[in-house]
Amino acid sequence: MSDLRTHTLIIGCGIGGAAAALRLSDDPSHHVTIITRSPEAKSSNTAWAQGGIVTRGLEDSPDLLVNDILNAGAGLSSPRAARLLAEEGPALVQSVLIERAGVHFDRTEDDELIYGLEAAHSTRRIIHVGDKTGGAIIAEMLATLKRCPNVTLLTNHTAVDLITFPHHSLDPLDAYEPMTCHGAYVLDRDSGEIHRVLAAHTILATGGLGQIYRNTTNPRGSRGDGIAMAWRANVRVINAEYVQFHPTALSVRGAPNLLISEAVRGEGAVLLTPNGEPFMHRYDPVWKELAPRDVVARAIHSELLEHGYEHVLLDIASKRDAAFIRDRFPQLVETAAQFGLDPTREPIPVVPAAHYFCGGVLVDDWGRTSFDNLYAVGEVACTGLHGANRLASTSLLEGLVWGDRAARHVLERQRDPIALNRVPEWRYIGVDEPDPALLEGDMTTIKNVMWHYVGLVRTEERLARADRELRHLAHEIENFYRRARLNDALIGLRNAIQVARTITFAAQRNKVSRGTHYRADEQRDIQDVLMRRS
Repeated sequence: MSDLRTHTLIIGCGIGGAAAALRLSDDPSHHVTIITRSPEAKSSNTAWAQGGIVTRGLEDSPDLLVNDILNAGAGLSSPRAARLLAEEGPALVQSVLIERAGVHFDRTEDDELIYGLEAAHSTRRIIHVGDKTGGAIIAEMLATLKRCPNVTLLTNHTAVDLITFPHHSLDPLDAYEPMTCHGAYVLDRDSGEIHRVLAAHTILATGGLGQIYRNTTNPRGSRGDGIAMAWRANVRVINAEYVQFHPTALSVRGAPNLLISEAVRGEGAVLLTPNGEPFMHRYDPVWKELAPRDVVARAIHSELLEHGYEHVLLDIASKRDAAFIRDRFPQLVETAAQFGLDPTREPIPVVPAAHYFCGGVLVDDWGRTSFDNLYAVGEVACTGLHGANRLASTSLLEGLVWGDRAARHVLERQRDPIALNRVPEWRYIGVDEPDPALLEGDMTTIKNVMWHYVGLVRTEERLARADRELRHLAHEIENFYRRARLNDALIGLRNAIQVARTITFAAQRNKVSRGTHYRADEQRDIQDVLMRRS
């Protein structure tokens, strides 16, 4: 790839980026360029989503979904965003996923959609493709995009930094103009060269940041790239302290922390101590296993710390027959078998793991950021929908809705990208190949610091320790970055340390426990805090 110009650059190709591209492809004169750092386009957070996608159930209504979202969000979810999702989302599931992309969601013998139940939902409204829903969705969306002649998909391409004005402008008079985005500097991982991709509109769709934690359900590329690029450009990022930990990731020594879908508990699975005793009734006597994720994750974390357990157990075998489990959760059965486990016959060991970033780049109802021409959709964005704790299976629908809305807004503002001579070429500074031992060591340090000090339970002392250690490490990594020739791992390391510091800073500032942000040492009633402030 060489320098290029395109109408819209989409960085990332999960459901948010793919939804935007599909809508933009409707205008044959509008050229779309999608880049992904992965060798395969389907390798995204979307592909790892198992449980399903929210739509409108048989005994459901927009009001009911809005209420569930707001309750799960612990008082921080935007009612406007929740209403928008509840009103527009189900129609897009039908028109984009089912009709246009041809996703085959699970159905009854009478060809009716099967609706699942998950934590904190008051009714069955989640549709699914076994427990491989995200993979099925993105496979069909990408197959549909391949048939669009005005869409170019570039794999093995890593965004290095956003091109923003006035910062990158060669015209000093642009200092008096509003802040705008004009594309990105992009590393071609095959050639090692960095090129300018100039775009009239840029859509961040880079996904999450779970890989900055030791235990995570996210794929390797989830390093917070989009958040870090936005932060460096001074784009507004909010709610960074709210990192959601999934309660149930497979815990087998030597195995990755593979997600075990929320839907397993939705179908009746119970959590047990290693001694076989249920415990969720002690933490939430009403919802028990179906309490919001932050409650369940902290309950498990508490059991692990208090009793020294390495894991707890998730038991679906005693609640459902083997045929149902194999049919409903084929990925769980297949994955467990690789490690000598059989969830149709026995409970399986689980621990919490970093799963979803509820904060992100602040956007409005149309996905617009604080920079002109720059949009963000999916997990990298903060629409306000998730507040302090995301409601299960709303993330895929959020990506679909805001991806579609961002594209609609772009199509109303058709323009051409700026000329290449207005932006400097990438300046190569470092020439040495980065030492992989340093890359791995620094990344491991970030993961451990974040897991122990900025994880499920936080205190002032832990956060202060994290701040000191990350500040020192950031200095070392920045020097490393400037001495070495860039590759994907070094770019990711620089992004990871930036995002880790952003989360730590936000967690230090927020003294109030709410949702996924739990301060063990400074818990105060939220209403009391608000009264004191007034």
